Amino acid sequence: MTQIAQDYHISRTFLYQLSWAAKHHLEDLFSDPQHLVEPPDFLLEPWILLLRLEGQCSIPSMSSIFKHFDYQPRSVGYLSQYLKDYGRSVPSTLSIAEKKMVFYLSDEIFAIGVPILVTLEAQSTAILKIELAVDRSAETWEAHFKDLGHHLFHSIGMASDRGTGLMAGYQAACQDGRWVCDQFHEFQELFHRCHQLERKAYAAIAQEHEAADLFHNAKSESNLQKRLEQYERAHHACEQAMARYDELSMLLQWLRETLHLCSPWGRLRTVEGVRSDLTHLFAMIQEVDDEKLVKLLKPIRSHLGDIFVPFEQVESLHGELLELMPDQIVDALVLAWHHNHLSYQSHGKKKHTHQKESQQWLDFAEGLLDDQFVSHKALVFEKLDAVVKASSLVEMVNSLLRPYLNSSKGQITQETLNLIMFYHNHRRYKGGKRQGKAPIELLTGETLQGDWLDLLMQHRREASTKACETSSPALELVPHPLGQTAPSEIPPGQAVCEPSVDADHGWQPTDVEAA
Repeated sequence: MTQIAQDYHISRTFLYQLSWAAKHHLEDLFSDPQHLVEPPDFLLEPWILLLRLEGQCSIPSMSSIFKHFDYQPRSVGYLSQYLKDYGRSVPSTLSIAEKKMVFYLSDEIFAIGVPILVTLEAQSTAILKIELAVDRSAETWEAHFKDLGHHLFHSIGMASDRGTGLMAGYQAACQDGRWVCDQFHEFQELFHRCHQLERKAYAAIAQEHEAADLFHNAKSESNLQKRLEQYERAHHACEQAMARYDELSMLLQWLRETLHLCSPWGRLRTVEGVRSDLTHLFAMIQEVDDEKLVKLLKPIRSHLGDIFVPFEQVESLHGELLELMPDQIVDALVLAWHHNHLSYQSHGKKKHTHQKESQQWLDFAEGLLDDQFVSHKALVFEKLDAVVKASSLVEMVNSLLRPYLNSSKGQITQETLNLIMFYHNHRRYKGGKRQGKAPIELLTGETLQGDWLDLLMQHRREASTKACETSSPALELVPHPLGQTAPSEIPPGQAVCEPSVDADHGWQPTDVEAA
């Protein structure tokens, strides 16, 4: 195919279109009539999309599967071009009908050193924009956010890590939006250090057991004394290692609880209360016998103001709720939300415990509110869900992209990213608090009328129809006179061949402009 395309100065996609049309009509003319009684049930188009997006198969793997079942076409080049044409038909930026206030979650993902810029909406987890960028500078991020503004998204804030270009680009494009630091990244090094101390403690325990075995195997008095001294040193080192880990682990558990939006009794936290608790916690962490902790605490202390941003919102929210209901009701509904929120982050017995606690506080609030319970509960849950403390949800996109990056050895195109974005936004969650809903449904409030696969194929057909309406009338193929016309001088209409409209085949050929 490549050699023929080069000899006649035409695209391989166009050649595949010709071969498909020829194969179809030749089968109609020369095949045994008894095979034409029932049309084939297998349609390659949905299978290609399902294998690539739902099954996360690489294109060579798809080609091998089709070859095993003797399905045509099955070449890697054809499948790649087909998916690329599909990716061109869907946008890289989500569009909505009217202006919408949203909270951004933004991050950078890398494919062999090439940055992929991605922005999600915090509540729905819908991907608003994904692009393969040349760099991650402030100018690139600024253009990224401005393009979202042109698509009617107005940012009230953004949560992200401390990427220099990302922060500067957002501040330049959305000057009235507030930036929220990602608490996961802020305290990540502390928790990483705790894991290191845990491994050191287990290693010290193993050394103590080994020293004890050596002592028991000693025979002579001199060797016994020597092994006893070794055991005492190992025992002392083990006690110190366990104490360091236990102290830091307990303090970090208190840190987790301090960063919750409410206390264990349901009272929403204030900025001053969190500031006081963090100050005391950091002082106790610094007293742990580990030199590295002092260095790790220094940058965290310098960023305390950024950590308090969500609690400023919570403090304001608490005043608003007290104007509508008594503090006893507020605390009960806050506790119900808190345990409901934690239940989605827990597993097994902990999950059931949080679910039970949440229901108990809901029953308590319902007994006091009667007819107002449903509206008050919805209000409190909606307000607290809107408070963003971290951008960890954007890591979901990283986990979504990683299998495709691995299967393509990091070589990913913008068209593939477009397909992944459409797939993510239109597939319905199978579990969690968003179960049964697609991100695009949560964002717009409108129910999808079909499965993501049906919607993608319908979108492609509509895009192809629009392209045909705007393009010039197709002409018959004119053989290229060798040596007379340069490839760039071939009139666009002469390299077009449209398949028959009456063709009864499940696979639509690629678009004209792809040739």
